[in-house]
Amino acid sequence: MEKWVCEPCGYVYDPAEGDPDNGVEPGTAFENLPEDWVCPVCGATQDMFVKE
Repeated sequence: MEKWVCEPCGYVYDPAEGDPDNGVEPGTAFENLPEDWVCPVCGATQDMFVKE
């Protein structure tokens, strides 16, 4: 699975790790994130992420 980078702050979403602190299980592809999920560092929306 591909990693995605938040352009504003550089946070990397790694599907292998997920985002457990925000209810996203490890193994969750970026495309399968909940619609209301935002960058846990800066709050940017998913459209601000680009493939690594």
